[in-house]
Amino acid sequence: MTALLTTNLGATPLLGRGKVRDLYAVDDALLLVATDRISAFDHVLATGIPGKGKVLTQISLFWFEFLEKLLPNHLITAEVSEFPASLQPYADQLEGRSMLVKRAAMFPVECVVRGYLTGSGWKEYKASRSVCGIPLPEGLLDGSRLPEALYTPSTKGEAGTHDENINYAATEAAVGAADAAELRRLTLAIYREAAEYAEGRGLILADTKFEFGRTADGIILADEVLTPDSSRFWETASWKPGGAQPSFDKQFVRDYLESIHWNKQAPAPGLPDDVVERTQAKYLEAYRRLTGRDLNL
Repeated sequence: MTALLTTNLGATPLLGRGKVRDLYAVDDALLLVATDRISAFDHVLATGIPGKGKVLTQISLFWFEFLEKLLPNHLITAEVSEFPASLQPYADQLEGRSMLVKRAAMFPVECVVRGYLTGSGWKEYKASRSVCGIPLPEGLLDGSRLPEALYTPSTKGEAGTHDENINYAATEAAVGAADAAELRRLTLAIYREAAEYAEGRGLILADTKFEFGRTADGIILADEVLTPDSSRFWETASWKPGGAQPSFDKQFVRDYLESIHWNKQAPAPGLPDDVVERTQAKYLEAYRRLTGRDLNL
């Protein structure tokens, strides 16, 4: 199969293209279409991963249903047959990878939660024994489980820019004290629920990020949820603090780009077939492990 790198839905108004998703206006709703684009080091690569958008969408749909007991979400329907008639001619682009969702006023923060010390958190800890300004005990290693899950929000970086970590006071300034407290509560509650479920599937949820919005009915969960693009999932059986942990994400892509000494400037390079195939297999394995089902692309 070939990778879907961009969508074209005719007269349907295109609101924007993110690193992975294309966003359209459909009457008083929005249409999110997850393409097969893949980004690394803040750049979208020239090569996509066939079926990746379908995997991301189906994992998000699984979690939306799983988490409904905690809070509502933005999903209206993911059944293309239920989409408006104007979208039916484009069913081949939309099947399995699109969601019709409610419009919401999105909060201007990425709600990040870390249960384990890794990535940028590990770099900061080595320098200051803290993560996002939160003091941590001595003796932790790369991959260590944190004494408790940390809420470490960030700004939302535009394409080609980094998200910037912000402290809790900055979140209060951005959204108000009451909403800041609720976003933190929801983020930690969702993480605990999802991490416990993942543990039962032999997976560690090391960290993840959520996006929330507000409708007339209150705060809802939006965007993608607990996918390999927004989260680090590790194999419980092979977890060993003291170095980078193998994860169910685009690590093969990052490793390849490091091996060719790409300067991380545009234009981004393409990927060889073996890196594409191994990355696709990792995404499919994440879906199977989390849901207990196979996904036929």
